[in-house]
Amino acid sequence: MRSCGFAAGPDLPCKCPMRLIILCLAALLVLIQYPLWLGKGGWLRVWDLDQQVISAQKKNDELRARNAKLNSEVQDLKDGTGAVEERARYELGMIKENEIFVQVLDPNKKSSFVSIPPPKIEPKEKH
Repeated sequence: MRSCGFAAGPDLPCKCPMRLIILCLAALLVLIQYPLWLGKGGWLRVWDLDQQVISAQKKNDELRARNAKLNSEVQDLKDGTGAVEERARYELGMIKENEIFVQVLDPNKKSSFVSIPPPKIEPKEKH
C-alpha cells in the first residue's frame, strides 16, 4: 500500500485531500457546463433562436415576392388599360362591343356552372 503523510495507519488507504479536490473540481466543471448548454443564453437556446430567424427570413422573402407582384399589378392598373380589360373579361365576364363570346365545354366533364333561366315577362294588363 501507498503511504502518505495523511494516512490513518499503515494498513489503511491513503486519505489524501488531493482526491477530494479533484472531485470538487470535476463537480464544479459539470456545474459550469449546465448554463453553457441548457441556460438562458446556452447553445440550445441560440440554436432555437437561429432556427426562428431562418424561418422569419424565409417568410419575409415570400412576402417581399408577393408585395413585388402586387406592386407590379398596381402599376399596370395605373398605367395601362390592358390589365383593366383582362380583369373585366376574366373576373366579370365582360366582352367588348361587337364581340362574340364562344365557350367550349368538355362533354366528359360535369360543369359546375348552374344555368338560370331568364325571368318570365308577363304582359301588362290594360285598364
